[in-house]
Amino acid sequence: MRLPGRAALPADVRARMRLARGERVLAHTGAAEGALVATDRALHLPDGRAVPWEHVDRARWTEDAFTFVEEGRGEHRFAVAEPGRLAEVVYERVTATILVSRHVPLVSGAGSGTDPGADTAAAPGAAGRGFRLVARRPPGGSEVTWQVHMDEGVDPKDPHVAARVAPALAALREQMGV
Repeated sequence: MRLPGRAALPADVRARMRLARGERVLAHTGAAEGALVATDRALHLPDGRAVPWEHVDRARWTEDAFTFVEEGRGEHRFAVAEPGRLAEVVYERVTATILVSRHVPLVSGAGSGTDPGADTAAAPGAAGRGFRLVARRPPGGSEVTWQVHMDEGVDPKDPHVAARVAPALAALREQMGV
């Protein structure tokens, strides 16, 4: 049974999709490149690929486009005139995969998530910048994956930065019990 106000997924689009057993379509919209379909497990792209929600790093909508960043694969942009419910579903599904997201400044101290007595030296020019530790889990799954996202201008190869990531991640994992 379809909810009022929801258009049915066109038969030709459904035929091209490779849905997993029990996977449910939540929203869809047309794009210049083809249909974008959100299910309870993934965002299905016009090329037939499904991007699991826990791999969508961030998404944004403009008046005429939907853009998202896929972990490890970069940015994708689709010309979308009318997102319908897709914008709401993308936000909800991506947010639901995030267990914890903690920003760690490169200068230790209050709110850093690391030992306040640790070395307070920062990478040159790093004032106010740091990195974000994110724990994510797929919908209905139990495996937790950890991601490290550097703030703009922070070099992950800088030894000062690298020296902060491992202990901050270990402290957060211990705090979370994982």
